[in-house]
Amino acid sequence: MTRTPVVFIHGAWMHALSWESWAERFASRGYLARTPGWPGEPATAREAREHPDALPDTGLAGLAEHYAAIVRSCEAPPVIVGHSVGGLVAQHLLGAGLGQAAVAIAPAPVNEVGPCPGHTGADAGDGAVVLLSRLRFRDAFANTVGPEEAERLYDRYVVPVPRRLLDDLGCGGRPRSPSALVDVGNVARGPLLLVSGQEDLLVPDAATRAAYKAYGDSTATTALKQFADRGHSLVVDAGWRSVADHVLGWLDERGIRPAGPHPAR
Repeated sequence: MTRTPVVFIHGAWMHALSWESWAERFASRGYLARTPGWPGEPATAREAREHPDALPDTGLAGLAEHYAAIVRSCEAPPVIVGHSVGGLVAQHLLGAGLGQAAVAIAPAPVNEVGPCPGHTGADAGDGAVVLLSRLRFRDAFANTVGPEEAERLYDRYVVPVPRRLLDDLGCGGRPRSPSALVDVGNVARGPLLLVSGQEDLLVPDAATRAAYKAYGDSTATTALKQFADRGHSLVVDAGWRSVADHVLGWLDERGIRPAGPHPAR
């Protein structure tokens, strides 16, 4: 029987390695875990920070197309799990009929839901990439963990982000890219789980709740899970397992198994 693929999509400021614990956890349950990085992403976060000019000028449309091709290449319709901007892309792909289910964790706002995520305060400058300072990461991204853990997370996972991507998200009052649009009324899509951290300063819990309400007219399954005392780092900090295990339980409740027959989608 074909193992069910899970495609993990990381968000802004994070490297693909941010999913390493999740991939191991899902694989131990029998899923085929895939953690592809963004286009041209280097092997480590340190390399990305040391050579930011080598990063491709990826926009939101290019990011969505990149992951759409990966999802289509899977042997069976995958579960799509995204964090931050990855959560937006996961919703975009599911709304377009790709994948059998999606999980959007602290997702960047879709459609007309709320403002651009709170990415101000980064070391912006005039370059083509934007990097969070260690102080900004600790205060806004990893605000619910201690300083030592925040430093460890920064060293292993934090990368610069193309300014073009932030522009596409509507930062600085710019119009959002069409790739930020999601078909929230698609009744034929698979189940969707939205997850928020109630202490998230970058994508506030209120923004995720507003996204959940935007799906209110669809008869397709949509669920919301809120984690108290958790910030934007909830997928990588010491509490990641409680989030991952909730996702695994939700998939099981939806009848989505690690292996077996898969619906055509």
